[in-house]
Amino acid sequence: MTEQALGPVGQEILLENDRVRVWHITLAPGETQPLHHHGLAYVVIAVQGARNVIHTAAGERIDVEEETGSVVYREPGQTHMLTNAGDTVYIGRIVELKAGPDPA
Repeated sequence: MTEQALGPVGQEILLENDRVRVWHITLAPGETQPLHHHGLAYVVIAVQGARNVIHTAAGERIDVEEETGSVVYREPGQTHMLTNAGDTVYIGRIVELKAGPDPA
């Protein structure tokens, strides 16, 4: 059994510092983001929403309606692909939350 190479979490890093990494992603209708792993907790912001499907590495299918402006927090650890199953372009921001100094 060979391991499949993993892609990046997003298509372009817009900002990175010791606290966060912000990715940009755009998917045209029918387009799929490569299999990738989320090693950090993250927030997904739908800049332009779409009807998406998450296919996990474990074989699970999760249908997700991402409304424009919606914000979702997700725990780390999932390996999946994201497919735009709708008829509109999906534009999102993925904000990975890094461990940083305690602000207190």
